Amino acid sequence: MSVFASLVEHLADLLQPLFGASAAAAAIVLFTALVRLLVHPLSRAAARGQKARTRLQPRIAELRRKHAKNPEKLQRAVLELHAEEKVSPLSGCLPSLCQIPAFFLLYHLFSSSTIGGRANELLSHQLLAAPLGGRWTDALGDGGPVGGAGLVYVALFAFVAGVAVFSYRLTKRTMAEQPMLPAGVGRGGGAGGGRGGGGGDGEQVPGLGAITKVMPFMSFFTLVTVAVVPLAAALYVVTSTTWSAVERAVLYR
Repeated sequence: MSVFASLVEHLADLLQPLFGASAAAAAIVLFTALVRLLVHPLSRAAARGQKARTRLQPRIAELRRKHAKNPEKLQRAVLELHAEEKVSPLSGCLPSLCQIPAFFLLYHLFSSSTIGGRANELLSHQLLAAPLGGRWTDALGDGGPVGGAGLVYVALFAFVAGVAVFSYRLTKRTMAEQPMLPAGVGRGGGAGGGRGGGGGDGEQVPGLGAITKVMPFMSFFTLVTVAVVPLAAALYVVTSTTWSAVERAVLYR
């Protein structure tokens, strides 16, 4: 933790001439961008996997016709096809999972009053009038939503809401063009109607149906995160979410 705190402090010192008192906030944004650059190869691989799954649709449709009356055999055949083509239906989760350690590092760094036995000097840094170690509830108790810190959060919420709407529309369009689940596979009444239609959503990959339903709304959860974590961690989430939206717009076009 001390090493990570030193990294943030050095980045803030480098950015001080450009951003003044908000240099630490700018350092967190820069740190997030560096993390996303490291994760970018996984994002590209996920995009390739999504496009590969789209190319497999005709073959999966043929498997549906072939195994219409045997849902269990259809499930095995679809999984074998994915394995043969080296396509993972869950590969899109990897970029997010790889960022969790960086988020928790920031969360703990700006939630701790001491680092390495010394006072945590990073807690004195601000984004405009909002302390990086503070939360939205702190801002509400200190001047309300229109106070100095409150206005920072209002602007942040408005920005996140705009990114969430953009991401929602982009995800819905991408999933319509490149579905994670083959059309008619594992849906009620699908798979040729054999033995109850092959079960509920996502039977071919357990849990995939639920992921498919929730995915378009994931960006809106960022609003909740911003409200409950320290501002420094919220900046990481907001920057990463914005990066993801732009990245998806480029990679999935």
